[in-house]
Amino acid sequence: MPVARWRRVAARVTTGLAVLLVLVVLTAPDRYDQLTPTAFLGVPIEGLVAAGLLLALPGRARRLVAVPVGVALGLVAIVKVLDLGMSASLARPFDLVVDWVLLDDGYAFVTDAVGGGGALAAAVGLVALVVALLVLTVRSVQRLTRAATGHRRAAVRVVAGLTALWVAAATLGVPVADSGTAILVGQHVGQVGAGLRDRREFAGQVARDAYRDTPGDQLLTALRGKDVVLAFVESYGRDAVEDPEFAGQVGAVLDGGTRRLAAAGFTARSGFLTSPTAGGGSWLAHDTLLSGLWIDNQQRHDSLLASDRFTLNRAFQRAGWDTVGVMPAATSPWPEGAFFGYDRYHDAAGLEYRGPQFSYAPMPDQYTLSTFQRRERATPDRAPIMAEIPLISSHSPWAAIPRMLDWDHVGDGSIYRRPTSVAFNPKDVVGRNTTEVRTGYRRAIEYSLNSLISYVQTYGDDDLVLVFLGDHQPSPLVTGPNASRDVPITVVARDPAVLARVAGWGWQEGLRPGPDAPVWRMDTFRDRFLDTFGPQPPAHVAAPR
Repeated sequence: MPVARWRRVAARVTTGLAVLLVLVVLTAPDRYDQLTPTAFLGVPIEGLVAAGLLLALPGRARRLVAVPVGVALGLVAIVKVLDLGMSASLARPFDLVVDWVLLDDGYAFVTDAVGGGGALAAAVGLVALVVALLVLTVRSVQRLTRAATGHRRAAVRVVAGLTALWVAAATLGVPVADSGTAILVGQHVGQVGAGLRDRREFAGQVARDAYRDTPGDQLLTALRGKDVVLAFVESYGRDAVEDPEFAGQVGAVLDGGTRRLAAAGFTARSGFLTSPTAGGGSWLAHDTLLSGLWIDNQQRHDSLLASDRFTLNRAFQRAGWDTVGVMPAATSPWPEGAFFGYDRYHDAAGLEYRGPQFSYAPMPDQYTLSTFQRRERATPDRAPIMAEIPLISSHSPWAAIPRMLDWDHVGDGSIYRRPTSVAFNPKDVVGRNTTEVRTGYRRAIEYSLNSLISYVQTYGDDDLVLVFLGDHQPSPLVTGPNASRDVPITVVARDPAVLARVAGWGWQEGLRPGPDAPVWRMDTFRDRFLDTFGPQPPAHVAAPR
C-alpha cells in the first residue's frame, strides 16, 4: 500500500479513536453498578455544546479554546474514575473537598494487601493514568477540532442533526438524551458550597450537648463496678445476618454462641444501628457512636477532633472508670486517642505481636483480645475498665484468615507462624472472583464473631458487659448496589440487672437480630445508653429514629 494511503487510513483511525474517547468520557456512568454497554449509547449534550462553540470561533481562538476544553474533558474523566472507585468501595461518590486524604489510606491498604512493591506499582499506574487521560483528551479535542474545521459544512450539519435528535429525545423522555456529565459536574461543584454550609451547621450541633456538664456521680450509675467492653467488628453489616449466601453460616455461629453463652449464664439482646458510612471509613462510625453526632465525612471528623465534645469514653472516665483504647490497626500516630479520653492506649506496636500479618490485619482478633485480657482485666486490685476495641480480622480483602486456638496457646502470637494456625488463605488475592471474595468475607466475619463469643466463655464473669457491633457494611462488591447501611449491635451480660435496663429498647433475644429488630441511627446511641444506665431518664433525650 502506498505511503500516502497508509497515512490517510492512519488519520481516519486516529480520528475515529478520538471520537470514541470523547464519547466514552462523556457517556460513561459514575457508578460501577451502572457500568453496562448500554450506558454508553447516549447522545452527550455537553459534547454538542463544545463542538458548536469550537465551530463558531475563528481559527486562532478555536485552537486556543480546544486546549482547555480537552483539559476539562480529562478532568471529567478523572472525576468519573474516582467516583467509580468510591461507588465500588464506599457506596458513594468521591468528595472533591474532603476525600483526598483517603488516597493515603488507600495506599496503606494496598500495601498491607499486596505488599510495598504492588502498592508502589499501583500508585505509579494511577499517576500514569491521570497524565495519560489529560494528554489523550487534549490531543483528541485538538484532532477533532482540526477535522471539523477541514469539513466545516458537514460538521455543522452533524452537530445540528444530533442536537435536534437530543432535543426530541429529551422531550419524549427517551434515555438516549444523556446529560449525566453536566449533572455530575454540577454536583461536584456544589460540594464546595455544601461543605462550607455543613461546617457551620456542625459547629452548632457540637455545641448542643445536654450531657457536657453532668457530674460523674450521675453518670452510668447502673454499671458501677462493671468492666464495659465496646468492640467494633470490622465490616459486620446487616447483610452478614440476612443475605442468604452468608446468613446460614454466620447465623449458625451467632445462634450457637447464644446457646453456649446461655449455658455460662450470659444473656444477650440485639438490634440494628444505621451507620454513617459503608464499605470503609470505620473511624466515622466510631466517631458517630461515641460522640452522639452524625459524622459522615472527613471534614466532620476533623472538626470533631478539634472540639471539646463529651464522648461516651469521657463519660466513663468522669464516672470513675479507667478508659482503655486497644487499637491493633493503629500503626502510626493516632491523635484520636487524646480526643476520646483514654487513660491507657495500646496501639499495634504496643501490643507486641510476634506473629505474621494476616492480610490487612496486623494481628488476629483472638490475639488482640488475649493481650487485652492479660494486660488489663487480669490485673489485680484495679478500677473498673471501659475499653474500646476494634476487631480487624474481618477487614477487606478477606484473605489469610486465622484459625481459633486454645487461649492458653496464643502467647506472643508467634504460634501463628505455623501453617496449621491459618484457616483460609487464597493464593491469588487480586484475581479472585466475586464468589471467592464473598466466601472470604463470610469466613472472616465468622472468625471475628467466634473470637468474641469464645472470649466471653473463657474470661467472662458477673462484672463483664460486652457491647459489640459492626462499624459498617462491607463494600458493594460484597453486598451489591443499594444495600442498607444497617449494622447489628448486641449487648451481652451475666448480671440480669444490666439486661433489665435495656428491656425498653425492644431489642431481640440472642446474638442475632432478626429482620424485625429495631433500627436506630448510630448517633442516637450515646444519649440512649447514658439515659438507660444513668440514675433517671433525662427529659432532653429523644427516642431513636
